[in-house]
Amino acid sequence: MNSEFKFIQPGEVRVRFAPSPTGFLHIGSARTALFNFLFAKKNNGFFILRIEDTDKERTRLEYEQDIIENLKWLGIEWDEGPDIGGKHGPYRQSQRGEIYEKYLKKLLEEGKAYYCFCSPEELEAERQYLLSIGQPPKYSGKCRNLPKEIVEKYKKERKPFVIRFKVPPKKVWFNDLIRGKIEFDMSLSGDFVIAKGFDSPLYNFACVVDDFEMRISHVIRAEDHISNTPKQILLQEALGFPTPYYAHIPLILGPDRSKLSKRHGATSISEYKKMGYLPEALVNFMALLGWNPGDSREFFSMSSLIKEFSLENVQKSPAVFNIKKLDFLNGFYIRQKPLEKLTELCVFYLIEAGLIKVEFAESQYPPAYGAKEIVPVYKISETGEEINIETIKKIVEIYQQRLKRLSEIVELTDFFFKKELTYEKNLLKWKDMNDEEVLKALDRLENVLHKIKEWDRKKLEETLMEEARKFSEDIGKEAGDRGYLLWPFRVALTGKKASAGPFEIAEILEKEKTILRIKRAKELIKSS
Repeated sequence: MNSEFKFIQPGEVRVRFAPSPTGFLHIGSARTALFNFLFAKKNNGFFILRIEDTDKERTRLEYEQDIIENLKWLGIEWDEGPDIGGKHGPYRQSQRGEIYEKYLKKLLEEGKAYYCFCSPEELEAERQYLLSIGQPPKYSGKCRNLPKEIVEKYKKERKPFVIRFKVPPKKVWFNDLIRGKIEFDMSLSGDFVIAKGFDSPLYNFACVVDDFEMRISHVIRAEDHISNTPKQILLQEALGFPTPYYAHIPLILGPDRSKLSKRHGATSISEYKKMGYLPEALVNFMALLGWNPGDSREFFSMSSLIKEFSLENVQKSPAVFNIKKLDFLNGFYIRQKPLEKLTELCVFYLIEAGLIKVEFAESQYPPAYGAKEIVPVYKISETGEEINIETIKKIVEIYQQRLKRLSEIVELTDFFFKKELTYEKNLLKWKDMNDEEVLKALDRLENVLHKIKEWDRKKLEETLMEEARKFSEDIGKEAGDRGYLLWPFRVALTGKKASAGPFEIAEILEKEKTILRIKRAKELIKSS
């Protein structure tokens, strides 16, 4: 191949993400889309979305919708694509049949491709034989030079055929923008199939035609496509197409350094979304899977990634998926979220878990411009009691620093939405406390809380911190250890071993519910 790479249009960067809608968008494909998007925007170029839906048996519309929706959710927008059109469409391969047929006929007419009538059984027998004698399995070329009259005879008889490309026995090399020079000896490869018929082009052929027709300048894709590249270069040469630049990004491996798969946990973007990961966290995380800025920075917005990204800083070695790193990044972005927006996101999980329900009613305020305003009304599912959005905001606020995933809001805060809590009485005990001491702590709390008139976090803390210091001395424990009073207090309110602080929780529960939970904790101790 010519060592001088050529742009389709000088100076114009055009890249594409070309998923096959045979499954949900997974994190490896999303990272490929992200790298293409960043490269295009960094170079004032164009990012194209192309749907490679020639696999008729496995292609599903729901998968295409999932791909489009999740790319948009991640903030990866395209300049041309199936939903918005463009100058070089259609952008679904299933709609480009006439284009493929034109180029297939061109290769056949020029003797660069041929009809192959070998049956699957013949091909499998040939493959098994070559393997048995220690040779790489490749097509023998049996149909390569069939006389024209035989070809026409078989076609009239409607004998099944495929179209094979005549592979010249030469070396093909290309300069990968990440890996450097890569060379293949194509004399070791047989003639490969490029179509199963004029209406069924296969990947390598359709990809080459589309990249040319869509004026793609750079092909940025995963390294498992390296073996396809020499085949595509040969097809480009045969069709008289210029060769784009190629860059093959490293694979993503699981923690055990095997290829990332379902057994390592969630792999689709929709699964991560459902688990409560934010798009900005996933984008930041995916960018660092195989790319680094050349320093120790960890946090990158999309705009900063566009500014910083370069193929020169994409590594050759595989990237290892680290869920702890994703949780760390997600927790950071959760903490940066405005409380109102974070509450809006968390409400979805509370409703999904059945802790609260939402109804819609007309606003109690005068309608604007005469229109009736419909507003959401939130209610605790178990009791039917109304809970206003400001209270939900307070609940979210005291857990904002603890959340690593939005979905955790359910397990962390479920006690706010329950009428009665169930837990082991031993959970109420701090250090070496016995039942009698726990009851004394709960009695003290109930008496003190009844007397508090200004029910807010500040007043609760001022009163109970001093009371807790006294209580440890009164029961003969380590002086100043406030846990003997505050631990039973917090557990009585939450039923949990770990939670936010008791003063913040009590403020949200309000006085009546707080005292009621202390009474029920006392009943638990007395009844066992």
